[in-house]
Amino acid sequence: MDASGFPVERSIRPYLIGLGLALLLTAIPFTLVAMGALPRFTTLVIIAVAALLQILVHLRFFLHIGFVSTPRENLIALAFAAVLICIMLGGSFWIMFDLYYRMMV
Repeated sequence: MDASGFPVERSIRPYLIGLGLALLLTAIPFTLVAMGALPRFTTLVIIAVAALLQILVHLRFFLHIGFVSTPRENLIALAFAAVLICIMLGGSFWIMFDLYYRMMV
């Protein structure tokens, strides 16, 4: 156990599993876009799902954040980061659509 009370994992196996999953979840969207085999909407949905899975893989395998035994502070920090990202994305889209509207008038 380290100073924070969490067990120290000395195995490289979880990192290799995370790396393999991250590479797979990156290769799938790139392959779909490069081949153009599926309709655009289906490709976008698959890219979005792969992105969400990629986030979960990074949180679990690289940041060692498990949602079952995670301290409350980590979950609050993740929720705060998610809110900030939504605000930034929403503001960016708002600005871009407003600029588009103003340029077309």
